[in-house]
Amino acid sequence: MADRHKRLDSNVPGNFYVDATCINCDTCRQLAPLSFEEVGDYSAVSRQPDSESRIHQAYQALLACPVGSIGTEQGDKARLQTAKASFPLRLEDEVSYCGFNSEKSFGANSFFIEHSSGNWLIDSPRYIKQLVEVFERRGGIAHIFLTHKDDVADAEKYAAHFGAERIIHQADRDAAPTAERVIGGEDTVRVESDFQIIPVPGHTAGCMALLYRERFLFTGDHLWWDPHTKSLEAPTRLVWRKWTLIESIRKLLDYPFEWVLAGHGDRIHLPQSEMRASLEDLLRRRSPATVGT
Repeated sequence: MADRHKRLDSNVPGNFYVDATCINCDTCRQLAPLSFEEVGDYSAVSRQPDSESRIHQAYQALLACPVGSIGTEQGDKARLQTAKASFPLRLEDEVSYCGFNSEKSFGANSFFIEHSSGNWLIDSPRYIKQLVEVFERRGGIAHIFLTHKDDVADAEKYAAHFGAERIIHQADRDAAPTAERVIGGEDTVRVESDFQIIPVPGHTAGCMALLYRERFLFTGDHLWWDPHTKSLEAPTRLVWRKWTLIESIRKLLDYPFEWVLAGHGDRIHLPQSEMRASLEDLLRRRSPATVGT
């Protein structure tokens, strides 16, 4: 629960606020970008929500915050319940953003795919009753895809409850030593007809991306969209091997996709041609001497 006595001075006056427990994970800025901004080392309310849709987004951000650092001076239980019921938040078709980000993964996003052969959870949200009940109503979870060791969070609890198969790369297996399926090497692995597991080492040795229906690319911390520069970005720090990371980015040029759904950083939907151009631009910025060779 947020503490009004710890309310940051960087918040504008009004009902919603961020307190000093904020870990600056970006969750609120993704969900309610018109109300929250990064100010110094924290997020803060830069504009109080002034419409029903913006108030709804602010309550979604309050619920998704992994450390409970968003609060209200005067709460609205009805709006809070409406926001709670909106998760998982459907993005397109059968793909949803889970919400309820976990402090264990520094507030990383997680996603849910409803599929006729078994549902997928990509990385893990907090293990809470709200999500468990929704997943149960939608057919449970068959597979839990772990993009890398940092975003495992409560995957073990979800796997135990649903009898799900956890999938992780051998190089990051120490984060989920009892995982049911371990991927080795750097070759792409196809699962049924709709899913491709693409090892993309760089941020960690065992980073992987999941490509669904050649449209949705779940990237963990390997790749994300920066709404300020309007460009794809990749890690510049906390990198296992810089040049391996660049080659892993280059590897994605071999795959068509329209969505980048990241663990940290914004998600983006672009036509395939524009997505490829954005990926090529990222490579030019990171390796100007080698791109295109």
